[in-house]
Amino acid sequence: MKKRDTIIIIVVSCILSYLTIKLQFVPTTFVFTSPAHAFDFEKGQELFKANCSACHANGRNAIVPEKTLEEEVLKVNGMKKVESITYQVTNGKNAMPAFGGRLTTENIEDIANYVIIQSREGW
Repeated sequence: MKKRDTIIIIVVSCILSYLTIKLQFVPTTFVFTSPAHAFDFEKGQELFKANCSACHANGRNAIVPEKTLEEEVLKVNGMKKVESITYQVTNGKNAMPAFGGRLTTENIEDIANYVIIQSREGW
């Protein structure tokens, strides 16, 4: 490995470390399933309120109380990534209905990103 390559790797590592610490952002946390779709927080919030809050108001779960949308609970249940939440919202599971026929993929991704952000902030 050349000295220049080593310096580039160190600089990139430092930048990523800074972003992780300063912004409390872990690059693998937010993975958008549609590369052309930019996440819209306000749209995700609006869609969540309209479609999800009947059962999940304030990150809770009115049907299965132990399966809240709190960060630790999402992690334990394998729902810590946008893809996982998008899949479940699209297809449904157990008591949760499928929203794939009612919402676009982009709408569901906005909801999934909103849920992850809110779970990190404690609803």
